[in-house]
Amino acid sequence: MDAFTPTLFMSLFELSASLLSIAAICGWINHRWLKLPTTIGLMAITSVCSVVMLGLGWMGFEVASAATAGMAQINFEKALMEGMLCFLLFAGALHMNLEDLLSKARIITWMATLGVVLSTLLVGSLTKGLVALFGIELPWIYCLLFGALISPTDPIAVIGLLKKMGAPQSLKTKIVGESLFNDGVGVVVFLALFEALDPDHSMGVKEVLSLFAMEAGGGIVLGLLLGYTGYRMLKQVNHYSIEVLITLALVMGGYAVAMKLHVSGPLAMVVIGLMMGNIGRVMAMSQATREHLDTFWELIDEILNAVLFVLLGLELMILKLDPIYIGIGLVSIPLVLACRLICVWLPVACLRKWGETFHPRAVSILTWGGLRGGISVALALALPSGAERDLILVATYAVVLFSVLVQGLSMGRLLRPTDAQKGSSA
Repeated sequence: MDAFTPTLFMSLFELSASLLSIAAICGWINHRWLKLPTTIGLMAITSVCSVVMLGLGWMGFEVASAATAGMAQINFEKALMEGMLCFLLFAGALHMNLEDLLSKARIITWMATLGVVLSTLLVGSLTKGLVALFGIELPWIYCLLFGALISPTDPIAVIGLLKKMGAPQSLKTKIVGESLFNDGVGVVVFLALFEALDPDHSMGVKEVLSLFAMEAGGGIVLGLLLGYTGYRMLKQVNHYSIEVLITLALVMGGYAVAMKLHVSGPLAMVVIGLMMGNIGRVMAMSQATREHLDTFWELIDEILNAVLFVLLGLELMILKLDPIYIGIGLVSIPLVLACRLICVWLPVACLRKWGETFHPRAVSILTWGGLRGGISVALALALPSGAERDLILVATYAVVLFSVLVQGLSMGRLLRPTDAQKGSSA
């Protein structure tokens, strides 16, 4: 069989090897010549490669068809939501200072809960009018689903970028804290709306609140139980390899348990990461363990981030690039940003009246720094196949691509060097 025929089937090992090889090559190219932040560089290179492959496919080259067929074998939603996400969220929370997080609890709580709900309604309502201008009738429920999946900011995209930019600690705490917690809320809102697609399983307010309590509350409780268990185990041993193994078991085993119990795995991972990174680090780890633990999870974080953003760039090959869908996607970018601005301005204005201090450019920084990433794409891919899914997927990808490449690259200019050096609050 010709190795480049679209019917080629790749094993899990071959797919993993291919993605890691692509990530390594693109990472080398970026480090050698482009010198962009790693995640941005990887997504930029692979996006360009995807466009080239699409062009070759339109010209009739079989290698492009084989590449597209290979990408079609990858279930991006499962790879992220049931694979990489648990590691990335734990690694992100591991280095968060719990005291700093609690000091910004009011703004983080607003933006991670009510902010997500408000953004869902705003984006959904405006999307309904937007698609109508293009002559498309998109059901209300799909408009709201788009609002739900695009509203949460992505901790994976945010953490890596802010870490490399040397952002002020107060700013980093607000943006990263929101990103770590709003995923769980966003997924719950998405699931509640998703259930409404089936008229036989429609959900009222009581059912939605119950789902939220089960998913979000259950995830937090599970995280606390597993985090405390892990802390007690770490306290009774002093061997860094065993202790690193315990954290790995907490992440993988804990996420598997969360999925079986139908509670929020992302929130559980965040809680476990915060407990291990604060209580566990101070009270149950030796200096040698801390160093090995940090090195291990930093490597895991970097490798999985690289693979994730390579996948994001390559996903372009499987989109249905209808000109009308592309037009809607381009207009969706300012629409989502405008809704983000409203959802940031409102709590900041209220909290300022209640005596909380913010940086003069807090609204613009928090608005522009709220990046979207792989989680939004994964949720879009979870929608039922059809024209609605194709449209929402293109719009989602357009927002994510702009968010990572344009917002991500320009954040350094928004954060003036003097601000970063002074560590001024935002």
